[in-house]
Amino acid sequence: MLLIILISCSPESKKYEKSFDFPLMKQNEELRMAGEYDSLVILNKKYYRIAENKRYEEGKALCYVNLAELNISLENYQKSQFFLNAAENILKDSKNNIHLARFYNIYSRLSSEMRRRDKAIEYNSKALEFIQAAGESELKRNILFNIYLRQATYLVGKKQPDKALIFFNKARTVDDSGMADCAISDYIYMHKNKDSTYKYITLAYNKALKNGKEDGVALYTNTIMGEYYIADKQYDKAEEVLKKALRINLKIKGIYAYYLKFIYNDLRVVYENKGEKEKAYFYLKAYTEAYNKTNTSLLSTINQDMESFITETKTDTEKHKSKIQWVIFLSFAGFSLLAIYAWRIINTLRKRKADLKSEAEDLKNKINDNRQEEIIEMARTNDPRFLSSFKEVYPGYIDQLLAINPSLENSELIFCAMLKLHFSSKEIANYTEVQHRTIQQKKYRIRKKLNIPTETDIYHFLML
Repeated sequence: MLLIILISCSPESKKYEKSFDFPLMKQNEELRMAGEYDSLVILNKKYYRIAENKRYEEGKALCYVNLAELNISLENYQKSQFFLNAAENILKDSKNNIHLARFYNIYSRLSSEMRRRDKAIEYNSKALEFIQAAGESELKRNILFNIYLRQATYLVGKKQPDKALIFFNKARTVDDSGMADCAISDYIYMHKNKDSTYKYITLAYNKALKNGKEDGVALYTNTIMGEYYIADKQYDKAEEVLKKALRINLKIKGIYAYYLKFIYNDLRVVYENKGEKEKAYFYLKAYTEAYNKTNTSLLSTINQDMESFITETKTDTEKHKSKIQWVIFLSFAGFSLLAIYAWRIINTLRKRKADLKSEAEDLKNKINDNRQEEIIEMARTNDPRFLSSFKEVYPGYIDQLLAINPSLENSELIFCAMLKLHFSSKEIANYTEVQHRTIQQKKYRIRKKLNIPTETDIYHFLML
C-alpha cells in the first residue's frame, strides 16, 4: 500500500488543480448525489481522455477513484477493487495530498463494505492525515466532510459513541447539505434518544425539501425519517416517507443500491405493525433478495482475492525455485488465513440466510393463519365469497376434486371445502340452514361421486 507523504503538491498536479481536478470532482459529486449513473460514467471517460492527451497520469487516477466509488454504491466490489488497483499504481509515488486523501477515503469505504473494519479505520486515518496537510480549497472541504463522516461511522461500529459524535459534528461544520444532520439523527436513533433524533432529522428533512431535489440527500433523509416514525409508532407517516425513499431510489437508477435493502426491511416492519401481512411478506422477500445479492457480491470479491493470492504465489514459486519450501510455507499460511476469513464470512452469511428463511416462514404461517380464520368465518356466515377465498388459501385442492369427478357442482365443492375445514355435520346444517338429515344425504352423494370406499372416513379422504 502507498506510503504517507505529507508534503505539498507537485508542480504538475498544482498546474491542473483548477483546470482539471476541481471541475472533475465538482461535477462528479453533483452527478453522484443526483444518481445520474450514465452521465457520471461519461464524465469520467471524457476527463480520462483529457488526462491521457495531457499526459496527466494523476488525473487518470482520479477518474479511476471516481469509478471505484460508483461501483461501491452499486455493490460491484470486484470492479471497484480493479479501479482502485489501477489508481494505486499511478499514485504510488504521488506527492499530492488531495489525491492521496481521496484515494484512501474511497479505499476505506470499500474495506468497510468488505467488512474489513480495521483496514477501513487505518485507511481513513491515512486519508485524514493527507487532507489535513493539504492547502485550503473547496475540493479539500468536500473530501474532508466525507472523511469525517466515515470516521464517525467506523467509531460507532467500534462502540466509541462519544468520539463518533465529535466527528459527526466536525462533518456538520464542513457541509450544510443535511447529510451530516441525517447521520447524527441515525446515530442518535440507534441510541434510542427520540427527541434529539427528531430534532436532527427534521433539520435534514427541511433542508432536503427546501433544496427540492430528489437526490442522495433526499433519499437518505426520507429513509431515516421513516425509521424515526417507526420508532415513534407513527406507521402511516413511516409508510409515506419510505415509499417516497423507494421512489427516489428507483428514479436515480439504483446508484445507491445499498439503501434499497434497508428501505425494504423498514417497509416490512411498517406493514407487520399495521397488520398487513401480505405486504409485509412481499417486502421481506424483497429484502432477502437484496441482502443475498450483496452477499453474493461480497463472496465473489473474497474469491477473487484468494485466486489472486494463489496466482501470485505460483508466479513467485517460478521465479524463486531455490526458496520453494519457504514460499510454500508462506503460501499455505496466507491461503489458510484467507480461507479462515472466507469461512467465517460464509458461515455468518449462511446463518443470516437461515434466519431470514425462518422469518419468512413465520410470516407466511401468520398470513395463512389469518386467511384460515377469514375463510372459516365466511363458511359460518354462508358468505358467497367463501369458495373463491378457499381456493386462494388451498390452491389446487378444488382441482384435485374435479380431476376425480369433473361433474361436481359448486354447492358440492363448497360442502367438500367445509368438510376439509373439519366442520361437523351439525355445524354445516346450522350454517347452511338445512336439516341434519340433508347433510347426511349430501355426504352419501359425495362418497358416490368421489368413489370413497364405505370403510374410509370421509374427513380423512378429503384431507387429500
